[in-house]
Amino acid sequence: MPRQLLLHLFRWFEARLDAVFGARWNPLTQLGALGFFYYWVVAVSGIYLYIFFDTGTTEAYDSLEYLTRQQWYAGGIMRSLHRYASDGMVLMMGVHILREFAYGRFRGPRWFTWTTGVPLIGFVLVSGVTGYWLVWDELAQYIAVESAEWLDWLGLFGEPIARNFATPKSLDDRFFTLLMFVHIMVPLFLLLFLWIHLLRISRPAINPNRGLAIGTFVMLLALSLVKPAVSQAPADLTVMPAELAIDWFYLAAYPLMQVFSDGAVWGMVVSISLIFFLLPLLPPRWKDEAAVVHLDNCNGCARCFDDCPFDAIAMLPRSDGLPFEREAVVNPDLCLSCGICLGSCPTAMPFRRRSSLVAGIELPQLSALALRDSLDIPTETSADAAARDDAGAASSGPRITVFGCAHGALPEGWARENVTVVRLPCVGALPPPYIDYVLSRGGADGVVLCGCSESSCGFRFGPEWTKARIERRRDPFLRRRVPRERILEVWQAPGQPGAFEAAVAGFEQALTALPKTENSTPSGAQRDAQSDTSRAEKEETHA
Repeated sequence: MPRQLLLHLFRWFEARLDAVFGARWNPLTQLGALGFFYYWVVAVSGIYLYIFFDTGTTEAYDSLEYLTRQQWYAGGIMRSLHRYASDGMVLMMGVHILREFAYGRFRGPRWFTWTTGVPLIGFVLVSGVTGYWLVWDELAQYIAVESAEWLDWLGLFGEPIARNFATPKSLDDRFFTLLMFVHIMVPLFLLLFLWIHLLRISRPAINPNRGLAIGTFVMLLALSLVKPAVSQAPADLTVMPAELAIDWFYLAAYPLMQVFSDGAVWGMVVSISLIFFLLPLLPPRWKDEAAVVHLDNCNGCARCFDDCPFDAIAMLPRSDGLPFEREAVVNPDLCLSCGICLGSCPTAMPFRRRSSLVAGIELPQLSALALRDSLDIPTETSADAAARDDAGAASSGPRITVFGCAHGALPEGWARENVTVVRLPCVGALPPPYIDYVLSRGGADGVVLCGCSESSCGFRFGPEWTKARIERRRDPFLRRRVPRERILEVWQAPGQPGAFEAAVAGFEQALTALPKTENSTPSGAQRDAQSDTSRAEKEETHA
C-alpha cells in the first residue's frame, strides 16, 4: 500500500507538471539526466575553485573568503553554483530513488541497475561532506570532530582519528592535502559507478532536454546571486561551536549523532543500506516471460536489436543453417517483456493467411497471432457489413479500435459499446501493419493509439518508436495507404482523469464527418494473392 500511494502521488504530480511544462520539460521524468547535469555543474565550478584554493589550516578559510568577498563576480558565483548544484544533485538522486521504487523498477531484470545505484548514494554524500571539511569554518570543525568520533567507534585505526582535532597544534596542513585528494577522487569513482549503473540500459538519457537544462542553470545562477554561499566563522579547536547552520541535504545524519550513540547510527546506516540492496529479492517476484525468437521466421534484420530499450537482444552468427548472416538471441535476464521487439518485427504481418502467423520474435503472453485474434474483424458479406455499419452508426457512433498501453493513459476497465480495446504491455509492442489491417478489413472506422507521454514511458522508447513508425521515420513503417485522419494518438502521463475520454469523444465527432469505411475482407483468391504480404511491405519499406 505505501508503494501504491507513492505511485499515485508521482502520477498526480507528473500529470500536473506535464500540463505546465509539457512532457519534454517535465523535471520529474528526467531526474537521472538532471542529476548528471548537476554533476557537471559541480565539476566545472569545482575546477575553478581548485585553482584558487590553498591547502592549509588558515589558508583554506582565507582563500575561500577571498573568492567569496573580493572575487564575488566570478569566484563567489562559482562557489554558490558549486554548493547549490551539489544540493540539487542530492535532491534529484533522492526523488529518483523514490520514483523508481514507486514504479516498481527495482525487480526482475532491473535489479542490476537498482543495486549498482545504491553505492552512488555513499559516493555523493562522502563528496559533499569532505567538501564542507575543506571550508574549515565552524561547521567544518563540527563535522570533522563528529565524523572522527563516529569512525573511531569501528576500532579500525591504530590511533583514534579524533586526536587530530584535540588542539590547534595537532592539526597540520597535510590534513587538507589529504582531504583535497579524497574530495577529488571520490567524484571520479562516482562517475565510474554511474557508467556501471547504466551498463544494462540502451541509449541512456544522460542529458536533460536543452530547454530544461538552460532553465535549471538560470535558476541556479539566480539563487547564487540572491543568496550567495558563504562561510560561517573560522574554525577554532579551542572552542566548541554553539550554533550552526546545517545543510540538510548532506548533513542530516549528524544531528542524530547527538541523540543516539555512534553504534546506533552505524546500525541505522547498515540497516538502510541492506534494505536497499535486498529490495529486488523481496516478494512479489518478477513473473513476465521473456521474448522468444522463432528462427524459421527470423531473417536477422536486427530491427529488434536496434529498438530494444535494455540491450536484451544480441545479433549472433546463424545457428540453424538458413541463408542469413545473423540471428536474434534474447537474454532473459535482461528482457523486461515490453514487447517493443514484436512491434519492430517485419514478419508480424496480420494479413498472412496461407502460413501460420508467427513473428520472428514475440512474447509468449502476446504473440502476433493472439494480437490479431483480439481485433474482432468482421467476416460477414459486404451487404451485411453495410447494414451493420448503418445500425451501429445510428446507435453508438463510429467503430473504434483502441491500442492502449496497460501502464499508461488508458483508464483501467475503460470500455464502450462501439469500441474494441486491446491492452498491450507497451504501445511500442504494436506492429504498424495491424493499424492497416483494422482499417482496411473493416474492423473499425478509426484507430486510437494510447500511451504514456514520451518522457514518462515505463519502457523508455515506446511512444518515441511508435511515433517514428507512424510518421515513416523508423522501420517498420506504417503503409502510405493508411489514412492518417483515421488515427488518433493520445500521449499522456497517467493521472489525468477525463483527458483520454475527451480526446476519444472529439475523435468520434471527427470520424462522423468522414466517409464510412467499407469492409474489404478479401475472398479466398484474394487472400492467396496477399499471403506473402510481408514481401510487399518490405519492398515499400525500402522504396
